[in-house]
Amino acid sequence: MLPLPASAQSTTAHIFGQAPAGETVLAQSSNGLHRHVTVDAKGRYNLRNLPMSTYTVSLQKDGKIVDTRANIPVTVGRGAEVDFACPDDHCAAASNG
Repeated sequence: MLPLPASAQSTTAHIFGQAPAGETVLAQSSNGLHRHVTVDAKGRYNLRNLPMSTYTVSLQKDGKIVDTRANIPVTVGRGAEVDFACPDDHCAAASNG
């Protein structure tokens, strides 16, 4: 028998979704880990390399929490989608053109 090459297994996951462009999304794990990311111009965000846990994900606008999703389970190798409402259902930044 020939040996099979070892493949790397992921030990992390991610939380991603849609939110108003330019705002901040915060994730806090039940283990105390805190991460944040700014929503891109297309209204998308992605918090990568999160350890397995249960998370509370919040939308922050002008330094204040304006919306929260609790008890988001994150498992190794998988992503959890968490979307936040956008004004007029349009999350992308307005273009000047």
